[in-house]
Amino acid sequence: MNQYKIHPIVMGTKVFDKGMMTYQHDYGKPYTIPIYSWYLEGNDKKVLVDTGEMRPIQSEDREKSIGGKIYTFEEGLARWNLSPEDIDIVIHTHLHNDHCENDYKCVNAAFYVHQKEMERIHNPHPLDFRYLEDYIEDVEENGQIITITEDMEILPGINVMHTPVHTDGGLTIAVDTLEGKAIITGFCVIMENFFPPKKIKAMEMEVIPPGTHVNVYKAYDTMLKIKNMADILLPLHESQFASVDTIG
Repeated sequence: MNQYKIHPIVMGTKVFDKGMMTYQHDYGKPYTIPIYSWYLEGNDKKVLVDTGEMRPIQSEDREKSIGGKIYTFEEGLARWNLSPEDIDIVIHTHLHNDHCENDYKCVNAAFYVHQKEMERIHNPHPLDFRYLEDYIEDVEENGQIITITEDMEILPGINVMHTPVHTDGGLTIAVDTLEGKAIITGFCVIMENFFPPKKIKAMEMEVIPPGTHVNVYKAYDTMLKIKNMADILLPLHESQFASVDTIG
């Protein structure tokens, strides 16, 4: 059985209204989220989940807000003795720009992307302003993209599940670790989405859907399913992992 260590690397940040994370909750509250690239160590293949921002803002204020250091793509990979050229596999949770801006640097990688994300990025709805096809054109033209249409095993111990919560083609990644099954969500949430405060639970809500979603009812149900599956829950923008080197 293959088991992995997961290394969260902050490759950018966003500062926006907290309601972008928490549907119908905390609107008007400024909030900073980390943007991660997750290095999955445990196979002879070098695997990343997402590639982060091309030019992250590296400021003391933002690092204080998330509680950890912000890296460029090259700096973050170098912490684990890697370069972009070393990466064999990139699994994309989705193709919003902040999750794929460094794709073009991974010239030797195969990119696993859900087919619905490919459709969206080339034909976005006006609401889908976070899709910018420029960031994937190089790897697409080079034939590096492998499109996924169903749940599948990428490598022994790494499986992806289609979770259209935040976007049509969101992929949630389940990773076997020594501490159990770790799940990197294929949608943009924080830990509070899975463990709401008392005032939300008092409304009989067990989870809070993300502020940006495809179908809020299905999002709620899918999040419950993911929450119950995970031994280690890794919401895509949870700041507590910004100061953590290794999970699992």
